[in-house]
Amino acid sequence: MPATSKAQQKAAGAALSAKRGETKPSELYDASKDMYDSMSEEELEEMASTERKGKPEKKGD
Repeated sequence: MPATSKAQQKAAGAALSAKRGETKPSELYDASKDMYDSMSEEELEEMASTERKGKPEKKGD
C-alpha cells in the first residue's frame, strides 16, 4: 500500500529503521510507533519507498 502523504511516508521510514535495528523502537512515537507494532518490514518498505513528488505534506492537505 503506497503512502498517501509525505508525513505518512516519513513515519513508515522511521518504523522501518527500527524494524531493521538501525534505531531503537523506544525512539518512535505516534504513527511510526503504531506502524512498527502493526506492519511487517515488507509493508513498511513499500510505504516508505513511495514516490514523494505530488504528495501533500499531510493527509487532507
